[in-house]
Amino acid sequence: MMFRIPSDLAEANEFIQRLPFSNALNMRVEEIGESRAVMAVPYDLQLIGNPSTGVIDGGVVTALMDTCGGLAVLIHPETNTSMATLNLKVDYMRPANPGQKISAEASCYNVTRTIAFVRIVAFDEDRKKPVATALAAYTLN
Repeated sequence: MMFRIPSDLAEANEFIQRLPFSNALNMRVEEIGESRAVMAVPYDLQLIGNPSTGVIDGGVVTALMDTCGGLAVLIHPETNTSMATLNLKVDYMRPANPGQKISAEASCYNVTRTIAFVRIVAFDEDRKKPVATALAAYTLN
């Protein structure tokens, strides 16, 4: 399979769906820009981490944030290569509200010759109160 950087929303969704774990979590790209991406995972009973609360597992939130961050790097105008996660530091602010999709918004704010830096925010329907925030670095291959 040849690597191709997504250039529009349809290509970004096609790219994400080729990743087995993204497909298993039903991740979708909702928006892309020059260095910004928004992705979401719909609420699904199979993704609950604690059956007594109905809250989506933190691993799902982390996977969504990492994937969204990587996509923001791939579509940044100063990158033209594949990448891999070098570092991801997630701060969980609160549990997501049961029954609501989880979204992540990532912005690639700096690219060097070998590393790209990204800020990511995860939220449910209440965008003003993040579920989690993250800082990430991706190595450029």
